[in-house]
Amino acid sequence: MHEIYLELRPEDIAYVKFIIESYETVGIIRTVDRKKAVIVFLVVEDFLPVARGLVAALRDEIQLSEIPRPPDVGDDWLMNELATDNPETL
Repeated sequence: MHEIYLELRPEDIAYVKFIIESYETVGIIRTVDRKKAVIVFLVVEDFLPVARGLVAALRDEIQLSEIPRPPDVGDDWLMNELATDNPETL
């Protein structure tokens, strides 16, 4: 699984989540930091090109930037599990 971290405006989180998750099986969105409006797009290997295309298309619509993995992913059990299973982030 690949992690694509994105920073955006807080009011755009729901929109991005809706768009991305409407493409079933590509991946899921998790909110990493609500206050800073950082989300992660967890992408299945086979759909990485589709995911990159979605991020590029969203970038044309809203303010959105890809960022490195934040040092503290918060208390999200899934994100903590991913960090434990693969410290080199896929």
